[in-house]
Amino acid sequence: MQDKSKGAKRYLLASDFDQTLSFNDSGVVLSELLGTSGFREKVAGLSRINLVQQGGELAYLLLHDPEYRPVRKEHLVEVGKRIRLKQNIHLLSRFVEDLIEGHRFSFYVISAAPEEVIQSALEGVVPPDHIFGTRFLYDQNSGEIQSVSRVPAGYGKVAVLEELQTQLQISHDRIVYTGDGSSDVHVMLHVNRRDGFTIAVSESKFISQIARRTVLSDDALSVLVPILEDIVGWDASRIRGLFEAYGLQLQEWNKVKTDWLTITPDRATGVPEIAV
Repeated sequence: MQDKSKGAKRYLLASDFDQTLSFNDSGVVLSELLGTSGFREKVAGLSRINLVQQGGELAYLLLHDPEYRPVRKEHLVEVGKRIRLKQNIHLLSRFVEDLIEGHRFSFYVISAAPEEVIQSALEGVVPPDHIFGTRFLYDQNSGEIQSVSRVPAGYGKVAVLEELQTQLQISHDRIVYTGDGSSDVHVMLHVNRRDGFTIAVSESKFISQIARRTVLSDDALSVLVPILEDIVGWDASRIRGLFEAYGLQLQEWNKVKTDWLTITPDRATGVPEIAV
């Protein structure tokens, strides 16, 4: 039998996890499980003083905050089971791993969320060896988190991406990265600079101004649209046909360009009078 993958263009598709493949932040769900409050305020405080890489705040709290020190591996696994995922992640993984018009995408998850959380949430959907999250080292007797061996936050995501690129032997221009927030800025700039392709899944100005495309949807399959358009070269009717073949419809597909503006009066001149 002829190998259909022979001669196909190979790509690396890497995705963030929190609020990219899911609707909520792992730290928020963990805080609810523990019955603690003020998680967002603590993250904001760490961000203001630039103590840790953006995205690595939960790892810091798990190591240093008394309210989070009781957390064990089983708590993180339970958090993963409680994470609300976006629709059709199983189909996204299946679509991109299959051959699409001479293109094959290897799908990986790179996130600062704890690795146990991501693996638990995506069990049976994404293989564990395709998931790169924050990795903790545990005390063998107490189960307490002792240290961190890897935090894929900020430039840490770039390091993981380069490791995968070398491992898979994929060129710079065949890397696709999708993310939602400020912790993805470093990796998106890195991918763009090397002629890769970046997709934002939020309207956050930190990320949407950097990404090549922005797509907003509650469905994980939405990232396929810019990939099929800009990389594979399909038109809208063919993309709709693919979705319909799997019993799905692109019910609303609105392309809107967003301009982010901040307008303030000139302090020197004040607000000018407008002659009518």
